[in-house]
Amino acid sequence: MLQQTQVKTVLERYYFPFLEKFPTLQALAEAPLDNVLKMWEGLGYYTRAKNLHKAAQLTAPELPKQYDMLLALPGIGKNTAAAICAFAYRQKRAVMEANVRRIICRIYALDDPSEATLIQKAHDLLDEENPYDYNQAMMDIGAMVCTVKDPSCDACPFATICRARALGCVDFPVKKRKKVPTRREDVVIAIYEDRLFMKQREGRFLHGLWGFPASDAPAGEEIGTVRHQYTHFKLEVTLWLQRLHAPHEVMFTREEIADLAISTVDKKILDLLAKKGLF
Repeated sequence: MLQQTQVKTVLERYYFPFLEKFPTLQALAEAPLDNVLKMWEGLGYYTRAKNLHKAAQLTAPELPKQYDMLLALPGIGKNTAAAICAFAYRQKRAVMEANVRRIICRIYALDDPSEATLIQKAHDLLDEENPYDYNQAMMDIGAMVCTVKDPSCDACPFATICRARALGCVDFPVKKRKKVPTRREDVVIAIYEDRLFMKQREGRFLHGLWGFPASDAPAGEEIGTVRHQYTHFKLEVTLWLQRLHAPHEVMFTREEIADLAISTVDKKILDLLAKKGLF
């Protein structure tokens, strides 16, 4: 849940409500995927929710304790597997997330290290007797002391061994600026009386969510544009309204749509339709 989302936002809006809805791994495994996606709505990267659900189905009522077995589950990478081992099972594993990566790069003055190098350096520093406390401390230091901008080097417990501090330069690791491309889509809004046509997505992106279909040959009345910023690209959607003379098989009222798991883009489309008095 913390990928691309701040801790405070996750805790208040997602984490605790998710645990209340699915208090055990078994409860999550037995829940319909639509219910899981609905609780994930707004977090993005919906494949994570699907993988979480699938992993629960494969392992309920309890996650395995072995790193390799965790790594084999859908959606669990090296960092997540290490975190589960360290925090849940107190095993000798070093967690490697953004804050820890920054600390290690500064301690060793590493510009652009490989993942293998980072993991090795992290394990060199690991307190094997207290892996839980060590990993929590590393993340806290990164969040509050060894920050991206204006780090508090005088208060840092690594001050005496930090090469970046000795060099008088904290620009580690080197930031790579990436140009974010813009993708453009035409989306058709088919409306019949007080109902809209929506379909469940089947592609990898936003799979399982309900939304308005894109079209390579849109027709109807152009009613506006919706924009959204994803991590790796910007999306610009041109909306085309079609008033139907007969309903599709799958159409929803506004009240019914409120119960569906939909993307932020589709929520923006609904807001635009409401502002224009079209739905």
